[in-house]
Amino acid sequence: MWRCSSCGYIHEGDDAPDKCPKCGAPGEKFEKLPDDAVELINRSRYTNSLHMTLAGLLADMMDIAEEGIEDNLDPACVKIFTKAKNCSEMLLGSVNAELAGHMKKGKWG
Repeated sequence: MWRCSSCGYIHEGDDAPDKCPKCGAPGEKFEKLPDDAVELINRSRYTNSLHMTLAGLLADMMDIAEEGIEDNLDPACVKIFTKAKNCSEMLLGSVNAELAGHMKKGKWG
C-alpha cells in the first residue's frame, strides 16, 4: 500500500501510481506504508464497515422517531419516539467521533 503525502489517499498495488487520483499529486508524493500500517488498515476495514452500517441504521432510527413524534398518537408513544431519537443522536455522535479517531490513528484506508 502507498499513501499520498499530499491528501492521504491510499493506493493498493506493488508500485505507487504515476499521479494521485484524488488530488493529482505526482507519484513521488506517495510513500510506501510499512507492513504494520498495512495490517492495521486491513484489520480496521471490517470494524469501520460495521460503524458505517450502524451510522446508517441510527440515521434511519432518527427519521422513524421523528415521524412518530409528529404523528403524536398519545403521550406514551411520543415519549418512546423522543427517547429513541435522543439515544440514536447520541450514539451517532459517538460513532462519528470513533471513526474520526480511526482516521487520525491510521485505522482507515
